[in-house]
Amino acid sequence: MKVLLPTIGRFNQNGDHLKPDHKNKICLLGAHLSIAKGLEKAIYRAETLDCNVLQIFTQNANTWKERILMPDEIHSFKQAKAKTDIKNIASHASYLINLASPDKKKHALAIKTLQQELIRSSMLGISNVVLHPGAHMGTGEKEGIHRIASSINEIYSQTSGITSRLLLETTAGQGSSLGHTFEQLASIIDQIENKNRVGICIDTCHIFAAGYDIRTETAYQETISSFDTIVGLQYLFLIHLNDSKKELGLRVDRHEHIGQGFIGLNAFAYLMNDKRFVHIPKIIETPKEKKSAYWDRVNLRQLRSLIL
Repeated sequence: MKVLLPTIGRFNQNGDHLKPDHKNKICLLGAHLSIAKGLEKAIYRAETLDCNVLQIFTQNANTWKERILMPDEIHSFKQAKAKTDIKNIASHASYLINLASPDKKKHALAIKTLQQELIRSSMLGISNVVLHPGAHMGTGEKEGIHRIASSINEIYSQTSGITSRLLLETTAGQGSSLGHTFEQLASIIDQIENKNRVGICIDTCHIFAAGYDIRTETAYQETISSFDTIVGLQYLFLIHLNDSKKELGLRVDRHEHIGQGFIGLNAFAYLMNDKRFVHIPKIIETPKEKKSAYWDRVNLRQLRSLIL
């Protein structure tokens, strides 16, 4: 597949996307953006980047303290969705959640925190909640997977009103983390009682770190075919587009700007032009450096330029 370079005429000197063409309009592409100064602000930030999908944290991802939504926050968020027509929004659950934890107190806290995230996201009309499955902490893959599935079953069986779907994110495989093989993800889903409640989010950096190559067209097709055979493409609801600072199979999760890492542009060209994924939202989680809005524009521009 031929990889195209950015078309300069479509952007100003700051990287702003000026006139989206038909190809870009039908592509569901966005970024993970800050909720600083209000949840709804992220939606308006997404609009300035010409995004039509979005991912956010609904609260601080590195604290156990729960955010209680006020009626005016919910109203402002839904109003921003209506004004911008950005309706497909995902939230990312707290990094502290470990549904596979063998520690009873930490496990109970993880269940409670995820439960509140699903409730909060449902109140906001958020489509999907992304979760790192968890780490077994030395107790073994089988036990860890069972705890993850049992926890999800418990949350959904005991909580009414949840409309957001829970997406298990592919992981890089650091330490005892689970979800770095398609077999592990399939095993979790197999133990979920209501499979309509769950899905998968593929992260390109993570699967690459875990050893799944996507750099050539043959490797890309083999990896996607493997996912379809083992898990099933019907469970894929979101894709995180990130390059990797580390080489294939090192199990180190380090995101890089699109085309500047070891994955390279070709893989992203395959993804952006894969007709099977036209209606799958694609979100960048590239490094948030100084002038993060500028870098978001650069990465989104690079991805849009790959659409044939």
